[in-house]
Amino acid sequence: MSNASSFTSSFMSSFTYAQVGVVLHEIGMVSEERWRRGLEEAADWAHDEVHQYQAARALVHFGVAVSVHADDIDSIYDDYEALLEEASEVADNSVTISHVRLIEGEEELEDGRFDTLEFERDGEVVTIEAEHFAEDYYDHEAACNAIAYTAHDDDTREWHSVGFDRDTYRVYDTIMLLATPEQRKALTDRLGFRF
Repeated sequence: MSNASSFTSSFMSSFTYAQVGVVLHEIGMVSEERWRRGLEEAADWAHDEVHQYQAARALVHFGVAVSVHADDIDSIYDDYEALLEEASEVADNSVTISHVRLIEGEEELEDGRFDTLEFERDGEVVTIEAEHFAEDYYDHEAACNAIAYTAHDDDTREWHSVGFDRDTYRVYDTIMLLATPEQRKALTDRLGFRF
């Protein structure tokens, strides 16, 4: 029996990191062990009030989502592989993603270069067009499309981008969540996320 304390099922305009964990546990997205571990790791600020973007990032911390960084990354030649490894872990490694590589297009990066992100999914080659303007920034659409391949075809969960309230002129990471339709509805009802 969980010791998670319930709170109102209607959308709350403000909440704490700990309450995000409670919701995830109550709707079956994280085990009690994972919920408690997440709270222990965030003990210094688990009860501070958070805005929606921080709450969306909490989904990553609790292991049910991945973050596609908006800021610079180390390298487009290496980081897509790391991102797909992280997404595969969230999806319980239900498919095998291997041989991730970026095939360069012919244009100069400064002008926008159309590359090909290629990898194998259970031995089948997958290719995704990706436009890059620098070596240290993802093509977010390509990254999100690639993440979708990490879920097994029989999985009732699907990858979706988490919509949250945004400040004008601020840059945000893209948070990709793996959840069932019922779980997404619960997250909308209780935390105000949009999918």
